[in-house]
Amino acid sequence: MNKTLKEVLAPPPTPRGVAVSGLVFSILFTISLTLIRLAVPADPTDPGAWIAVSRLREMVRWGLYLVPFAGIAFLWFMAALRSRVGLLEDRYFATVFLGSGLIFVAMVFVAASLSGAILEIILDGQIASTSATYALSRRMSHSLMNVFGVKMAAVFMIVTSSIGIRTAFLPRWLVIVGYLLGIVLLLVITNFAWIALLFPLWVFLVSMYLLATEKKAKAVSS
Repeated sequence: MNKTLKEVLAPPPTPRGVAVSGLVFSILFTISLTLIRLAVPADPTDPGAWIAVSRLREMVRWGLYLVPFAGIAFLWFMAALRSRVGLLEDRYFATVFLGSGLIFVAMVFVAASLSGAILEIILDGQIASTSATYALSRRMSHSLMNVFGVKMAAVFMIVTSSIGIRTAFLPRWLVIVGYLLGIVLLLVITNFAWIALLFPLWVFLVSMYLLATEKKAKAVSS
């Protein structure tokens, strides 16, 4: 039997566990950012007084501990999106999609590694929280996350929304939300520490939509 073009281009079904990865990322990343934001002052020029408080140190440690798992879940989320687009994927947009997503994960990992390393070095007594080394590391991790990482997240949201509208795998309302939140992350001053939470919020919405449509498709087919 000859298959129609739509059937040929239709992507293979995405495993449910892969689709859930977006929810896992949004939850872990939100918890991680919240713990760190509550413990560490938003101002990158802070003198590091928070390090002397054991409760705040543990909050930062737990926040950093969750980062690798959030990053791994995000990679699976990217795979779920590509699987949903299937052969309709445009190489031009796909290049930016993959590049921005991978750079985002890399920036978050580097920022978390740098933050964890400087924290442990201070606790070992090798340097003081008032030293120039701490000041440099603090500003570097802040820039990696709140400038470069957030901007790459914004590009990822915008390009995914563009792919979503071109291939119709995302509804118009979700595309508009992606564009708006992406522009906010791209243009708003990064000194607002909580603005990065817009990204996991968007991932949560997209993941819920993918799961809902998948469930609806299975109900119709059965």
